Amino acid sequence: MHSYIIRRILQMIPVLFVVLLMIFILMELAPGDASANFIDPRMRADDRAQIAEQFGLNEPVHIRFVSWIGAALQGDFGRSFQYRRPVITVIGDMVGPTLALASFAMIISLLVGIPAGIISATRQYSVADNSLTVISLLGLSMPSFFFALILIRVFSVGLGWFPIFGLAEVTYRPANAFAWFIHRMHHLFLPAMVLGLGGTATFMRYTRSSMLEVIKSDYIRTARAKGVKEKVVIYRHAFRNAIIPIITILGFYIPGLIGGAVITESIFGIPGMGRLTVQAVNFRDNPVVIAVTMMMALMTLIGMLLADILYAIVDPRIKYQ
Repeated sequence: MHSYIIRRILQMIPVLFVVLLMIFILMELAPGDASANFIDPRMRADDRAQIAEQFGLNEPVHIRFVSWIGAALQGDFGRSFQYRRPVITVIGDMVGPTLALASFAMIISLLVGIPAGIISATRQYSVADNSLTVISLLGLSMPSFFFALILIRVFSVGLGWFPIFGLAEVTYRPANAFAWFIHRMHHLFLPAMVLGLGGTATFMRYTRSSMLEVIKSDYIRTARAKGVKEKVVIYRHAFRNAIIPIITILGFYIPGLIGGAVITESIFGIPGMGRLTVQAVNFRDNPVVIAVTMMMALMTLIGMLLADILYAIVDPRIKYQ
């Protein structure tokens, strides 16, 4: 297992290099650059050239690419054109709310989607199965921004149970760390519901289909014939063998949460990676765009690696040499 993990980590290096190269090329092909945000039409040509030189945009793309690689290997990902601060500092300020939102959304997706899928599979063609199927199809087809507006209208504007924007009230002074945590979770509940909607429906559908395939197996019928309790048959025998496809989806779902946070954070006014990415693209803040893209690519690779490791933990028959 250790040799397999090391080999997979080494395989990540050329993948990240290719991703970085593609991002550099795409950013170069896009019209304009960050210096256009600071250029006045009345400026002289030498003033414009000075601004481009200040951002390092006067160098050829291959020179900038090699320079960025060398600096990144030393932990320097450049300076943000928009914030005039190191990129690692800008991302560090924004990554916390996004990780909290993504974690909350993933917990909701797993705790709701998997049990719903099990119920739907064990009660096939029942009222519960048909109802959950309709709900899952709505979750997969409903746009996240529309679902967010519905939740805001019902639970924030109508009932007043949850706040509409932000991570915390400006005037709130927590008595302790636990009170601050609860206050944050109260603000993140609706955004997490929106972000976790698609994941909940996906986990439910995959759990249902995988469980239906397993519970029709011979060893499940044998266990029932021996008088094993139904809960033991479903959760210890059937679910453990049905969880492999769910782990596969989980490996890709983790990095997808960061990308899905773009719309959610914009609607609910959460200062996280989603809003940062949108602003960086609009501003042509290349160092931030590149760093965020690299982080998402790395999270995707790590998610796939974790899925492979979980395969071996769940199913002892899987061995990595």
